[in-house]
Amino acid sequence: MSTQKLGDIMTRDVRFCIAEDNIYEAAVKMKSWDVGAVPVCSKDQIVGIVTDRDLVIRAMAEKKPGSTQITEVMTSEVVTGTPDMGVEEAVKLMSQKQIRRLPIVEGTKLVGMCALRDIAIRERYDSQAEYALSEISEERAGSHPTSH
Repeated sequence: MSTQKLGDIMTRDVRFCIAEDNIYEAAVKMKSWDVGAVPVCSKDQIVGIVTDRDLVIRAMAEKKPGSTQITEVMTSEVVTGTPDMGVEEAVKLMSQKQIRRLPIVEGTKLVGMCALRDIAIRERYDSQAEYALSEISEERAGSHPTSH
C-alpha cells in the first residue's frame, strides 16, 4: 500500500477567482487558463468553486447576465483535501462525491489543487483514477447531485 500524499502530486500554483468577480470574468479566466474549474477565494480562504458546468447550468441556462456575482452560481459547500491526505483516500472521496477536482487546503487556506488526471499520471494509480472517473461519468449520465 503506497503512502504517497496529495502534497506530492498537487498543483501548487493555483489560480482562483475572488468572490467579487462576476460570471463573465470567471469565464474569461477559465478560458485564458484553460481550466474547467476555479476555486473562489476571499481573503486567502476558499469560499467556493465554480466549474464550466456551473456557468452553463446555473448561469447561461438561467439567462443570468454576465455581471452576475460569481457567488450566485458557485458551489459553496466545497469538498476539499489536505496535503497530507493519502492519494488512495482522495480517489475514494472524489469517486463518492462525484467530483474530478479537489481543492487542497490547510485550514481554510487554499494551497493546491488535485485533479483525477494528476492521479492518473502516476502509473500505479492509473486504474484507481480510471475507475473513479468511470464511476463519475456513469453517474453523470443519469441524475447527479453536484456540479463538479
